[in-house]
Amino acid sequence: MEELKAFLTKYRDLHALVTAVGVWGLHGIVFAETGLLVGFFLPGDSLLFTAGLLTVEGILKVNIWVLLAGLSVAAVLGDQTGYLIGRRAGQALYAREDSRFFRRKHLLAAHDFYEKYGGKTIFLARFVPIIRTFAPTVAGAAGMEYRRFVLYNIAGGIAWVWTMVGGGFLLGKTFPAIGKHIELVALVIIFISIIPIVLETLKARREKRDAAAGTGA
Repeated sequence: MEELKAFLTKYRDLHALVTAVGVWGLHGIVFAETGLLVGFFLPGDSLLFTAGLLTVEGILKVNIWVLLAGLSVAAVLGDQTGYLIGRRAGQALYAREDSRFFRRKHLLAAHDFYEKYGGKTIFLARFVPIIRTFAPTVAGAAGMEYRRFVLYNIAGGIAWVWTMVGGGFLLGKTFPAIGKHIELVALVIIFISIIPIVLETLKARREKRDAAAGTGA
């Protein structure tokens, strides 16, 4: 773990990080972010977006369709692993003490998120840093129906990877010089990431307001 932290510190620049880890390293990062409970510090969204850009530039030498398919599988398997950890470890996870790569408050935040959105959490959490690391584990500990989890997992994994990697690839194709402005790209990534949550929040408020109006009537 110390070696991993030192590596990520050395390669803070996303361009350098993607180049250093390569295609297989990207798969490992995507899997670890949701499958190992220690990946909350990994730059998932921005890393995927940068991978799309570098694929256009030819720096990441892989066919875009192969990359999209492979990373989708890694994302789904990561959530699957997190779910199984939750099912087996159960409530013991909530008593686990903090460590360098585990924060109990993050697990509790994911639990609150799950309590609010239910099964949709598995899909929505893909676009929320930190929450996506712990959401599948919380779902497993809560006993979420496996078939339902799998459906949300597959849909969320594909949507996340294709939005981020595909977005980077399309922008790179349309605006070849965008790779020189990673800082601005990061802002775009943040905006894209919060759209599903904003829409869901507005929907929940509207439903609550309509319910209150109906009760008052």
